[in-house]
Amino acid sequence: MLKKIHTDSAPAAIGPYSQAIAVDDTLYTSGQIPVDPTTGKVVAATISQQTEQVMKNLAAVLNEGNSDLQHVIKTTCFLANMSDFAEFNQVYEFSFDEHKPARSCVAVKDLPLGVLVEIEAIAIIN
Repeated sequence: MLKKIHTDSAPAAIGPYSQAIAVDDTLYTSGQIPVDPTTGKVVAATISQQTEQVMKNLAAVLNEGNSDLQHVIKTTCFLANMSDFAEFNQVYEFSFDEHKPARSCVAVKDLPLGVLVEIEAIAIIN
């Protein structure tokens, strides 16, 4: 059975989609961007600061779906500029501590609201 996941601790969907969907013991998140859920505005201008906010938003969605960053099995990361990869990677690596999920990381032409980074995840539900 499909279960829609929503939390006010992460930005609301800006289109016709859910923040995440739970299926059996797996949680599939939509891409999270660096929007502050309390203001609805994009945070900061640097890739590091934006990645930090994305990880906070992702953690909030995972938490609402009864999971967490340590149960993520796969991420897909989208960068507006691959020259930001090293700086992005430092924040990303810190966010996952010793657990390192599988990952794809690609550069894209544009991201919603002109942000620098977007991350989606697949996680096991606790």
